[in-house]
Amino acid sequence: MVWTGRVLSGLFILFMLGASVAPKFLMPEIAQDASRPIGIADARIPMIGAIELIGTLLYAWRRTSLLGAVALTAVLGGAIATHMNAGSPLFSHTLFGVYLGLVMWGGLWLRDPALRGLLPLRRGGV
Repeated sequence: MVWTGRVLSGLFILFMLGASVAPKFLMPEIAQDASRPIGIADARIPMIGAIELIGTLLYAWRRTSLLGAVALTAVLGGAIATHMNAGSPLFSHTLFGVYLGLVMWGGLWLRDPALRGLLPLRRGGV
């Protein structure tokens, strides 16, 4: 269970670094072209990238992983709201933040026994 959580968390971290953070700093033209249709100003892209990077680094470090997950949940919620406002396709664009959030929280839940104790999955009963 712990290794499955580490793999899920690792895949999430790689995705965030490769697809979300890197383009905002290394390929700003691509990020700007993708962000303009959904109403994000070019000047905001580096700030969004910095917030994503900080949240991803916090998530990657075991001692601050819960704080990173909370920060990234806020970022993903903002992405979902932005796509809803822009009228993006539901399952491929708008809900993509939900899919990422499930992988992120699922990986953290599987690799962190303290979080499993705080949020247990109940079998049977009420």
